[in-house]
Amino acid sequence: MEAALEKVRPICEDVHHRGTAALIEYAERFDGVTLDRVRVPEKALVEALEQLDPAVRDALEESIRRTRTVHRAQRRETRTTQVVPGGTVTEKWVPVGRVGLYAPGGRSVYPSSVIMNAVPAQEAGVESVALASPPQKEFGGLPHPTILAACALLGVEEVYAVGGAQAVAMFAYGTSGPDGCAPANMVTGPGNVWVAAAKRYFTGRIGIDAEAGPTEIAVLADATADPAHVAADLISQAEHDPLAAAVLVTDSPELADAVERELAPQIAATKHVADRIVPALSGRQSAIVLVDGIDEGLRVVDAYGAEHLEIQTADAAAVAGRVRNAGAIFVGPWAPVSLGDYCAGSNHVLPTGGCACHSSGLSVQSFLRGIHIVDYTREALADVAHHVVTLAEAEDLPAHGAAVKARFDGGGPDKRSAGGDPDKYSAGGDPDKHSAGDEPDKHSDGKVPPSK
Repeated sequence: MEAALEKVRPICEDVHHRGTAALIEYAERFDGVTLDRVRVPEKALVEALEQLDPAVRDALEESIRRTRTVHRAQRRETRTTQVVPGGTVTEKWVPVGRVGLYAPGGRSVYPSSVIMNAVPAQEAGVESVALASPPQKEFGGLPHPTILAACALLGVEEVYAVGGAQAVAMFAYGTSGPDGCAPANMVTGPGNVWVAAAKRYFTGRIGIDAEAGPTEIAVLADATADPAHVAADLISQAEHDPLAAAVLVTDSPELADAVERELAPQIAATKHVADRIVPALSGRQSAIVLVDGIDEGLRVVDAYGAEHLEIQTADAAAVAGRVRNAGAIFVGPWAPVSLGDYCAGSNHVLPTGGCACHSSGLSVQSFLRGIHIVDYTREALADVAHHVVTLAEAEDLPAHGAAVKARFDGGGPDKRSAGGDPDKYSAGGDPDKHSAGDEPDKHSDGKVPPSK
């Protein structure tokens, strides 16, 4: 990653300084297309949707419906907690203002990734959503038409024919001019190593979802699993990329042997054999791991922290409930990873490279910021002031304590009193109005109350 980071640095800074001109130049250099603009005309989105295969449209619409159903339920509510009488902390959830989404090009086309990124952003309430995807030579310099059609279905009208690190830079810095792109607060979406490196480069300037690595599947299975299912699921992830990881963890040598026997005929019957599947399954990242039992298998998969984890065991739901580290868990023989990729309703933008031990997949929460609102009355502050002063002095930050003392040493009226009476909380106010439960004269001198 460090080597990739050094290579994307000058690209990102070139976009910063030259904007759209740099984007057009990189489209020719990296994508082999000559562009006169990078913003995709709205007409192209409409035409892509009109020309979309009806069966594909139906499938995309169902995927959107299910994904929206799940993510709508993730919305967070504002909650107010009364800490003490007169003292509350409210946590409100505010969406980021603008998000840049990335849909990869390369070996495959991923309209499903458009859905998985756009839907949670929309359900979070993000007001401005833009998308970038690499220009395709065979489509006249536009992104793949299925990507454009997915954008049209989702109502994402701001689309750019920009790929790689330069797309992340465009969202991070923004570009000017009639074809310009406003800066985004956050960038999400999977991509290649250059996209991941650019995300790392801009971490701190913008929010990111993750630095996505090659896809992974782990299958925890026992003798009850169907070897044909297991083999098919391993192959399904291997077809993404020659670096994809496919791992079977089992306590059954018989299942391991049966899965190996199933792999050859299934591989022979599919596409992308030589360039993706065989290199992925024969690479050091893929393996069959024999364990002494399911308990040990759980320890292995927890240590691995796979992006996708299938549980194909007896009592699979109970075993799945014991897993701590996984991007997403698929329970039993009828919930393959492919379902989650498209139509389960779950999100398929998930942590890779073991990051599932500390990170989550993309969700509505990814696009929300929790803001605490602190609201205390004079009495509520008076009741805890001595603790604040004590802790400030313990940390050798006396001005912190002085900021509290100033409110009681000759302080003026509290203009925010709940009843609107400016004398209610004044320094010389009625001593009986102090904190509920205090003796009437405890704070009657208007000073910071002594330590209890």
